[in-house]
Amino acid sequence: MTVLAVLLLAVGTYAFRVAGPFLRDRITLSDRVRELMSTAATVLLVALVATASLTKSAHFAGWALPVGVAVGGLAAWRKAPFVLVVVLAAATTAGLRLAGVA
Repeated sequence: MTVLAVLLLAVGTYAFRVAGPFLRDRITLSDRVRELMSTAATVLLVALVATASLTKSAHFAGWALPVGVAVGGLAAWRKAPFVLVVVLAAATTAGLRLAGVA
């Protein structure tokens, strides 16, 4: 049963990925729908970042991780190179944890 479920999910995922290029020229979206889709993508990304940075095993992750993510986000917003963004976020989180901030 598990193998069948995995195969069905794989086929469904592939179908969704292939549908985009096949339907690109056949479906036209209004400007309002395009704007809503862009907003929805932003909201989903923010929700993912919030969930990943604020929780750990369904509990609050402590202050070090959200502060590290915020420092990384600030560096990315200031257009720092990606490697520097990751290093700043990791160093901030590690430094705060070393200082005793949970």
